[in-house]
Amino acid sequence: MPKVIEWVGAKEEDIVWRYPVEEIAWGDNLIVHEYEAAVFFRDGKAYDVFRAGRHVLTTANLPLLTKILSKIAGFDKVPFRATIIFVSLKQFQGKFGAQGQTKELAPLKFFGSFWFRVENPNLFVNEVIGGQGIFTTEKLQDFLRGYFNERLIDTLSQYSLKDVYGKLDETSFMVKNALYEAFKRIGLELIDVKFEGIDTTKEWRDRLFYIQTGVSASEVLRMQTVEKAAESLSKSPGAAVGAGIAVIPPLFYPPTTSAQQSRS
Repeated sequence: MPKVIEWVGAKEEDIVWRYPVEEIAWGDNLIVHEYEAAVFFRDGKAYDVFRAGRHVLTTANLPLLTKILSKIAGFDKVPFRATIIFVSLKQFQGKFGAQGQTKELAPLKFFGSFWFRVENPNLFVNEVIGGQGIFTTEKLQDFLRGYFNERLIDTLSQYSLKDVYGKLDETSFMVKNALYEAFKRIGLELIDVKFEGIDTTKEWRDRLFYIQTGVSASEVLRMQTVEKAAESLSKSPGAAVGAGIAVIPPLFYPPTTSAQQSRS
């Protein structure tokens, strides 16, 4: 008697499910619900894809798999082996968060969310599910988080701190555009990206503040050198304070210009 193959009890957060029985008989009934796709997978490759509907499995609606099985004599009279992977086509939310750096090597910490959906089930199963051996939603979310973070770190390293710090909406838009093709290559559509936080160290926050108020980068570095020297001396024993008096004042003087040097 033909059996019914169906994804029953799918949860809202489930993205993929592997049908547990790999022996499939001709004439079995495959039921695919709305916002689902069923992909036949065999020998490390995705073949035929079924969309929503009730399908009686025949050589006519499994043309790609039939081409492979036809090498076996009498293949259409006996059950065959294949993995059926159900894929949800709904929109899902993923989380990201990592540490990286800008092009001037300013350290960054960032986190947020991204939204995606499976656009090409065949490509998705080939590249991610079968290619990576990922058959559960939990492992898939871990993979996508790492996939997103890795490419995000590389993208942010091409921008300056001034480009991204305090600009959550602009950075979100830029990153979505930058990573869109990377998701498309694995059968996904990257729908949206939202940064919820971007931060750096106090030293770089101060440096950015001064630069934004019109202070030159060299002057910012000079002021930070003064601050570090003063902090270092404040922690030194009393005997070292006298020795430091001659060192600190020159640091507070404005840098000497070429004209001043030529007059001296």
